[in-house]
Amino acid sequence: MASQPDIQQQFEIQKIYLKDVSFEAPHSPSIFTEPWKPETSVQLSTEMSRLDEGQHEMVLGITVTAKMADKTAYLVEIKQAGIFAISGFAEPQMRQLLGSYCPNVLFPFAREAIAELINKGGFPPMLLAPINFDALYAQQQRQRDTDSESSATH
Repeated sequence: MASQPDIQQQFEIQKIYLKDVSFEAPHSPSIFTEPWKPETSVQLSTEMSRLDEGQHEMVLGITVTAKMADKTAYLVEIKQAGIFAISGFAEPQMRQLLGSYCPNVLFPFAREAIAELINKGGFPPMLLAPINFDALYAQQQRQRDTDSESSATH
């Protein structure tokens, strides 16, 4: 009796790179003369694309905006990307790797680039707090499940 060959699971980081970066300080130098009490907002996004059989590009987008009253002190946009070789996983595991694990891998690189840009822009240091991508992924899955249940009942 012929035995089925074991399917090998593979996860490999092939490349990590900055895909896009932007820094704006539209009100410099006058913003530096004001007391530093900004309101900061952070927005996240992820994009995944399949490059080849078993190869995926994951792009983690982070936008950080610091405002002082009605003025934007700075705006930083980063698209930190990686190419990952992933094979041998069942579909739910594959989705979790791409939706949670890959952004976790990319985040420290994006955080470092953002901190460096803000520092080079002459602003006080800013280090993004860790982000729980596992929880965000689980929340997105619950939302998808809820959306599909509500569309099925209509």
